[in-house]
Amino acid sequence: MSAASTATRSSTAKARANGAAKQEDKKGQELPELKVKEHDFFWTYTEEPHRTRRLAIIKAHPEVTKLCGPEPLTKYVVAAVVGLQILVAYLLRDTPILSWKYLAAAYIIGATANQNLFLAIHEISHNLAFRSPLANRLLAIFANLPIGVPYSASFRPYHLTHHKSLGVDGLDTDLPTALELVFLDSILGKAFFCTFQIFFYAIRPIFVYRVPLTRIHYLNIAAQVAFDYAIYTAFGGRALAYFPISSFLAGSLHPLAAHFIAEHYVYETVTPAQRDPRNLVPVPETFSYYGPANILTYNVGLHNEHHDFPAVPWTRLHKLHDIAKEFYDDLPQHHSWTYALWKFIWDDSVGMNCRVKRKEGGRKVGAASWKQDEIEA
Repeated sequence: MSAASTATRSSTAKARANGAAKQEDKKGQELPELKVKEHDFFWTYTEEPHRTRRLAIIKAHPEVTKLCGPEPLTKYVVAAVVGLQILVAYLLRDTPILSWKYLAAAYIIGATANQNLFLAIHEISHNLAFRSPLANRLLAIFANLPIGVPYSASFRPYHLTHHKSLGVDGLDTDLPTALELVFLDSILGKAFFCTFQIFFYAIRPIFVYRVPLTRIHYLNIAAQVAFDYAIYTAFGGRALAYFPISSFLAGSLHPLAAHFIAEHYVYETVTPAQRDPRNLVPVPETFSYYGPANILTYNVGLHNEHHDFPAVPWTRLHKLHDIAKEFYDDLPQHHSWTYALWKFIWDDSVGMNCRVKRKEGGRKVGAASWKQDEIEA
């Protein structure tokens, strides 16, 4: 086979994997009308890109499937970070909450550690710490303890739905709502959103749809209440307050919190052709980051890789990237989370409306029709 033929095949595979050629089949069809306002989200008829790219990568590099499966190291990292947070809470037990020492410790150590635990729970939600689903649920509850409020059990179905229904309005709770677009799409509004984004991510899902409570939810609540009571009894209120304060700062104006914004907000210039959904021209909707902050965040910066292969654990995402470099090197990426946060707030071209949305597609994880093998696929 000639080199030109090989290059053509590779180029075609990449085009299909990134959503360009895939949509040709839909052209010429009568599409349901999408009324796009002048200042609106990026509405699209195109399929989310990750499934298509995953299939193309597996076809080109079948060995990537060997990267899937649990990472034993995760449980040890979780245990170390939980232990660190309890130690710091103990050391701050007699320090006034509004003192610079307390707040500096909460921002530098506590927020960094709790952001790490947020992302440990994210990793564990994909069953990537143990082969046993129950063991993963229990480890997530344990990782939840220094966060101060129970959320790991609820996070999992919402997050898996985000993967199965990326950008689907009414299913993907990572998407800002129309109300948020109205009130927060200004410099002050975006600064407010970034400062209090942890509350938006905590409260927004229940206004989109609610997941039914299960025994794991009740266990999550009971374990958290027992832990909080034990800390309060043993170390006092200042030690207990360290946990929710750290969690708030972890989801506020903190360098690591920028990943929430950087992952799916569209920073690329969107052309008029892309803005019109009838043209079926895809808009890049997932952005990776390959910098040093990944060391503290379970490599969540490799976000295209994670969405393409959710069953690949954090320790093997760089290997996935190296194997399939031709699929990732041309994708838009961030070089700094801090700059991404700064640009989101101050740049008028990046705002609350800069998310790709779909009116249809996807499925809700947790519905009665879901089977376990579908959830884990």
